Amino acid sequence: MESLTIEALNATEGKLRDVVVDRVVAFAAQEGADGPAPVAAYFTTIERRAEEGVAWSPFVAALTATEEVPDLRHTRTQAIAVPVGEAELTEKVFADQELVSALNRLAAIDPPDHEDVLRVHLPTRQITRVRI
Repeated sequence: MESLTIEALNATEGKLRDVVVDRVVAFAAQEGADGPAPVAAYFTTIERRAEEGVAWSPFVAALTATEEVPDLRHTRTQAIAVPVGEAELTEKVFADQELVSALNRLAAIDPPDHEDVLRVHLPTRQITRVRI
């Protein structure tokens, strides 16, 4: 049972990663219509409501045409505070729901730390976690 559970979690995580990559690829294609398309997207972590803990942020994406990892530490990145009462409305209005769902489920399977950045590399379709 334990081996089966591990395999099921790995398969689920793989599918969720595919959803994240597909959504980022679609975004990059749209952005690339006016110029060179980005090759990578970066998602920082966000502190959500107290009971939810740390999760991947679907709202913060830094796109780059290089292989360099941008400096996304909280001290160097502008953050916008959203009142708790308005958080759900903000997610509904501004977020890509499929991307939000996939990122939240990935965070539930393997919770991120505050210093982690999720890197989506489009040419290779790989997702890696970078510690800054």
